[in-house]
Amino acid sequence: MLMLLLAANVARLGLARGAGSALAHATPRVRVVPAVRACALHGTAERAFRQPLSRRSRPLCVATEAEALTGEALDGAIKAQGAAVRALKEASAPKAEVDAAVARLLELKAMLPPAGPIELPTNENSPHLLRVRHTSAHVLAMATQKLFPSAQVTIGPWIENGFYYDFDAPEQFTPADLKKIQKEMQKIVRRNLPLRREEVSRDEARERIMRLNEPYKLELLDAIQTEPITIYHVGDEWWDLCAGPHVGSTGEIDAQAISLDSVAGAYWRGDEKRAMLQRIYGTAWENKAQLEEYQRRMEEAKRRDHRVLGKKLNLFSIQPDAGGGLVFWHPKGARIRRQIEDFWKDEHIAAGYELLYTPHVANLDLWKTSGHFEFYKDGMFDQMDVEDEQYQIKPMNCPFHVLVYKDGLRSYRELPLRWAELGTVYRYERSGTLHGLMRVRGFTQDDAHIFCLPEQLSDEILGVLDLTQTILSKFGFDKYVVNLSTRPEKSVGTDDIWDRATRALVDALERKGWAYEVDEGGGAFYGPKIDIKINDAIGRTWQCSTIQCDFNLPQRFEMEYVDKEGQRQQPIMVHRAIFGSIERFFGILTENTAGDFPYWISPVQLRLLPVVSEAEAFCADVVAQAKRLGLRAEVDRTGERLGKLIRNAEMQRVPVMAVVGKTEMEAGKLALRTRYGGSLGELPIAEALAVMAKAAAECVEPHEILGIEVDTTVAAPDAD
Repeated sequence: MLMLLLAANVARLGLARGAGSALAHATPRVRVVPAVRACALHGTAERAFRQPLSRRSRPLCVATEAEALTGEALDGAIKAQGAAVRALKEASAPKAEVDAAVARLLELKAMLPPAGPIELPTNENSPHLLRVRHTSAHVLAMATQKLFPSAQVTIGPWIENGFYYDFDAPEQFTPADLKKIQKEMQKIVRRNLPLRREEVSRDEARERIMRLNEPYKLELLDAIQTEPITIYHVGDEWWDLCAGPHVGSTGEIDAQAISLDSVAGAYWRGDEKRAMLQRIYGTAWENKAQLEEYQRRMEEAKRRDHRVLGKKLNLFSIQPDAGGGLVFWHPKGARIRRQIEDFWKDEHIAAGYELLYTPHVANLDLWKTSGHFEFYKDGMFDQMDVEDEQYQIKPMNCPFHVLVYKDGLRSYRELPLRWAELGTVYRYERSGTLHGLMRVRGFTQDDAHIFCLPEQLSDEILGVLDLTQTILSKFGFDKYVVNLSTRPEKSVGTDDIWDRATRALVDALERKGWAYEVDEGGGAFYGPKIDIKINDAIGRTWQCSTIQCDFNLPQRFEMEYVDKEGQRQQPIMVHRAIFGSIERFFGILTENTAGDFPYWISPVQLRLLPVVSEAEAFCADVVAQAKRLGLRAEVDRTGERLGKLIRNAEMQRVPVMAVVGKTEMEAGKLALRTRYGGSLGELPIAEALAVMAKAAAECVEPHEILGIEVDTTVAAPDAD
């Protein structure tokens, strides 16, 4: 209060020496001086106070010594200036004085160092956040039923970045409705209503649900196998069947850190034969800053959406006439895919793998033997009849590799065998789950299988980890989240083989030096596994690589090798994929780069821009030379003006442009321009092409070969 009074008196009246000293003493290393030319003034605060108001061109404000305060001193200056602004407003100071003080406050805040990136917590590393999101789902349902009493509730879980709740309501929720519901949620949060857990009998729960006329809850109650039934109350006004967990009261939720995002259709229990519900999605965070960072990332994600960029950059399409989830690769997309696949093949061959090619269909009996028909039938397309036998289009490659292994009796001396295949598979996905390249019905797995001896397993896993790092890092992914999943309650295989395999995976991870989390009991029923997730440019995590031990298929197919004692033994089988699938990885890569692909895989590496019609033949000859060097080059023949030619190339994410006019033709040179807006200078044609070919071979940018510094943070303009 003393601070505020002093600041007010200073601003309004001009105080005597003592008061000025008091204010200066209250804010160490901060002086009260006229706002004008504060950074140039020297002397004491008292000297400033002795100036009558008529001699001050601007009102007093808090300033730093030569604008050089940092750290705690700068924080103190900002707090003091904020107090001065509040004091001026409370004292009803003239608007000009208040505006000047506010401007000075903004100047001081501008001196703060830029804030570092905000790390967003996850449900996994923040139990509190998980509870906030779960409770937010209940608050959403409570608010919705208050505003729309006829809406019936179904389920409302937490999800990766927030929560949702499904409603059966006669009204179609609109964006305006979501705003109303969000405001009602904020009111509930601010009321600080307690969350109370209650245990009731099944009959009591049924009676209560029937009184509320909530038929979906009755169905959920019947699906609950355990007792007692748990109910969570929000205050004394609303309750839901729930096992928890929740926060202690709604006041533990930051009302400014929740937001309703969208509404979408969802079938009850995921069954298209059941009722279509309305699903309201929301996000919730621990504080407003986290919400704002999340929203910033979501806006950036929209800009990077691979579905949008795929169309704008003419990379791929999903053709409705052919059916959903089937990808058509356009020439430019196919060029990138070929570069990815060629690199993948070369690295696998260098790592001791052999490449396989296997059929797309097989007799249904094969899938029965493998167990896929029994366990994954719902994810397989219907069978086809061929000469009174049923054939199945393949959902996986592994049984085919097993058949190649069984084509002859193997010796322990042949092991390990490493076989890799870019095998296209087909799986049935509901139309509502399809999503661009991320979830499709036909996709190419970068599949590989290793058949080895038990004592070879650790070394083989380490080799896979090394190869995974080599391949993923080539595309800029060098930060990983690694999980080791161990034996579940139900499994096949002996205790000994599970123990040996798990120890081998742990040993490989330890030797690799990668940090990892253990998911106890999270392995498949047929073996332990390692999952590797990658982080993209805007902080999202994507599941990519999987390394999976398998004790099931060797047993089902009676796979054998002859050991050194002449005895027949069962080999260890390892499934592994690095990209997961070409399609999904392509989508991730597109969003990670915002379509601005690394030079070595860009669909067009060089575009020539003729500014006179006579230059087109010259450009065509340059393109022919470039192609002989393995470069992907083209000529822009649109006849646009130079500015439009350059902008079109930038919008199409072309990494290098060459402007060609009469001068360049006569000199036999290319005036090169990088996608980052910088000039690479004029170079003789042969030299320019050699630089670009070398950059492509070394997987770097041409400016790096030339030793020219450019600002690579310059974002390409959004494609039309």
